[in-house]
Amino acid sequence: MQYDHDNSADLLEQVNYALNEDIPLRIQGSNSKHMLGGHVSGEVLDTRIHRGIVNYDPTELVITARAGTSLWEIEAALDHAGQMLPFEPPHFGPDATVGGMVASGLSGPRRPWAGAVRDYVLGVQVIIGNGKLLRFGGEVMKNVAGYDLSRLMAGSFGTLGVITEVSLKVLPKPRASASLSLNMDPAQALANLARWGQQPIPISAACHDGSLLHLRIEGGDGSVKSALSMLGGEPLDNGFWRDLREHETDFFKSAEPLWRLSLPSNVSPYILPGKQILDWGGSQRWLKTNESADAIREVVEHLGGHATLYAQGDSSLHPISKALMKYQKNLKNQFDPQNIFNPGRVGSEA
Repeated sequence: MQYDHDNSADLLEQVNYALNEDIPLRIQGSNSKHMLGGHVSGEVLDTRIHRGIVNYDPTELVITARAGTSLWEIEAALDHAGQMLPFEPPHFGPDATVGGMVASGLSGPRRPWAGAVRDYVLGVQVIIGNGKLLRFGGEVMKNVAGYDLSRLMAGSFGTLGVITEVSLKVLPKPRASASLSLNMDPAQALANLARWGQQPIPISAACHDGSLLHLRIEGGDGSVKSALSMLGGEPLDNGFWRDLREHETDFFKSAEPLWRLSLPSNVSPYILPGKQILDWGGSQRWLKTNESADAIREVVEHLGGHATLYAQGDSSLHPISKALMKYQKNLKNQFDPQNIFNPGRVGSEA
């Protein structure tokens, strides 16, 4: 059910009460991304009653919504106007919210070609650790003031404040979209993707599932038809990309621990034992393995990447490096000096 309700005053009151009583807060929407990050003990601050689309003018390509607004509601409004969130955020549940989307910073199959969540955040309203509701950024790209501060909220997992409102840049949906599958091994797939990247082929998603390379081609009718004719292969239902994004393919249903590896796309596909999917043209890899976290992260760090375990726990997210930790501490001290916002969600220092 869609409804509109501004609950910012109650959220602000709850934060100020927590500050006065020194009570940690566990900030969440539907909790659909609970498997990411460390355990947080605290009083639940639920954003879902604070919801509704505040402003959406399709001609401006900008939508502003309260943090508790359902992602389905956002996507339905955009779809009705022939527009979309270009970064294809995963939901991982029926009630995922726009605030959780920004806080987790997760993007779907189109990410390498269209950009990440943070690239489309124009502005936010956020309650920070001095008990104030502040606005960063705005609703137009040319409004530079506070722009980078609003982007800091993407991937912060609620550790810097309570997001109450978000303005997002959106894009028109492509005029034509088709998917196909090609029979080749993972190494051959990475080599071909590197070669095709130098050609005017409108690829918007590329995934190797262990035996087949799946591609999505998007753009004008002529360019899509030309690419399909050149590449060949077998037709693939476009619904595959939604299932991949939501971890609903057979690969994600087995019992082994699931790891997300972020790596340079040219890294060999055979660096670790286990079953894997090469997503994002090879730069995001989903790995099912019983290898130890230390062994996985040692290999991945050596190759310039990082590894995330999709299971809630203190070692779920890749440890923050010493070089970056000082910046993390400084940000935390500025935005949340009493450490009440999701303490421990992204590590012992945050």
